[in-house]
Amino acid sequence: MSIMSMFTIIVSATLVYATPLIFTSLGGTFSERSGIVNVGLEGIMVMGAFGAIVFNLTFAPQLGSATPWVAMIVGGLVGLVFSLIHAVATITLRADHIISGTVINLMAPALAVFLVKVIYGKGQTDNIREQFGYTTIPGLSKIPVLGPILFEKTVLPAFLAIFVSFVAWFVIFKTRFGLRLRSVGEHPQAADTLGINVFALRYTGVLLSGFLGGIGGAIFAQLISVNFSGSTIVGQGFIAMAAMIFGKWNPLGAMGASLFFGLAQSLAVVGGQLPGIRTIPSIYLQVAPYVLTILVLVIFLGKASAPKADGVNYIKTK
Repeated sequence: MSIMSMFTIIVSATLVYATPLIFTSLGGTFSERSGIVNVGLEGIMVMGAFGAIVFNLTFAPQLGSATPWVAMIVGGLVGLVFSLIHAVATITLRADHIISGTVINLMAPALAVFLVKVIYGKGQTDNIREQFGYTTIPGLSKIPVLGPILFEKTVLPAFLAIFVSFVAWFVIFKTRFGLRLRSVGEHPQAADTLGINVFALRYTGVLLSGFLGGIGGAIFAQLISVNFSGSTIVGQGFIAMAAMIFGKWNPLGAMGASLFFGLAQSLAVVGGQLPGIRTIPSIYLQVAPYVLTILVLVIFLGKASAPKADGVNYIKTK
């Protein structure tokens, strides 16, 4: 196997597995920049995946090839609605952020599997026919060296995720909204005295995290699993949280970390095709992403500086 072929396989698989992580880690970044810890990203991804697959199976005959794209938005909206539970609990009711997120993670898989059994009479859905497939981008695929690696047999949602990462960075660091969002995550009392609506911005941050996390789950379900069951999303939300921390709550950093974790996940799938890696027992490659997640959290959590008011409930009277 040529080096070019190896790079093509690795990059293509990395983009596939990194894309859901990028969207979800960006969502976590918006939430935590506003001061709300969203441990419930895993549950939000579950509901996004569930909503997307059900919509895809229902409307594929009418929408055709546009189905996965529309279902992706539907998954995002389902995640947004589900994240409203976390927003109400942590912002309005001032519940502990970790406990609220944990409840969402416990509730989402059970609720989704229950609804699948009610709708389809079994524990998982059928496989979808309209899914995000591989595509070749005309023109760009002819670029020497980079063309075959990045733009031949690639997935379009990956480039959308990269584009959204740059947009998110611009919004957070170069706009008035982003400045206000960061201010309520750093010092909500000071922001309040300047007339900034702390509660509204925190709700916005959490709802954005729900929308982007739902999109992440929808893409995972329509690109990788192609159906929904209780084991569709297993650990992806936590890996996305690790990517957010590894990226230091910066959208571009989160994107880079997601690509790193995507590479680790992809090697478990395509490693058998690659010289040198194929000799490694598959079980080691399968557990590698989760081991890396733990190592990143242990090594970087204490060193990375989260927003100062992250996880701290704000009481306006104080």
